[in-house]
Formats: sequence, structure tokens, C-alpha cells
Amino acid sequence: MKTYRARPTLRILTQFVMYLCLAASGHSPTSPDPTEAKPSPAAHKPSTSEGRPLHPSIQQARRRDQPFKMPSNKTFRTKQKLAKAQRQNRPIPQWIRLRTGNTIRYNAKRRHWRKSTLKV
Repeated sequence: MKTYRARPTLRILTQFVMYLCLAASGHSPTSPDPTEAKPSPAAHKPSTSEGRPLHPSIQQARRRDQPFKMPSNKTFRTKQKLAKAQRQNRPIPQWIRLRTGNTIRYNAKRRHWRKSTLKV
């Protein structure tokens, strides 16, 4: 009897691929590169375009202690709903077919991305 094993998440796979890429390039993924030059304190000054200083609102947005941030496209609540829909949209495990005596054969509520929308 085969046991159901969960697939690794995309985040874990991404971290693993990044680790392999760093290991292949010869850099240690945990420690910074000692040959890399440290930025000078003058690098934090706002950049100028052709000798002119930036607009005051842009200078205000680029404060030293807080880098410029873009707003997120989706809220955390929307992301949670999408994650739940993703978890629900999967075939039933084999052990459920064995436990129910083959009365539940497939996920009747399976959703296809072209057939119906989530309305999130």
C-alpha cells in the first residue's frame, strides 16, 4: 500500500534552487562575499538627474532609514482565499479511496481555471 506524501511547496523549491545556484557559483549561501565592496556613506544621498536635485516629494519618499516601497497588488486576505482555493483544488489521495471502499472516486468539486472563476 502506497502512502500519500505531500509535495514540497513552491517556496521550499525556490529556496533549494537558489541554494544550488549559489553553491554552483562558488559562493556560500549563508555568508556574504568578502571581496564585495561595502557601500560608501555617500551612496545614500539622493541621486540627481543631470546635476539637478530630485523633486522634494521623491527625496521625502527615499529617506535613509526607509527605502521606497510599492504597494502590494493583492491584500493578505485575498492571498489567503487564493491559497485555500488552491488547496481545495486537488485530486483525492489514494488512501481515501481505500478507506471508503472506493465509494469516493474523485473530487467532484474540482475547479478548472477556464471553466469557473473564484470571485475573490
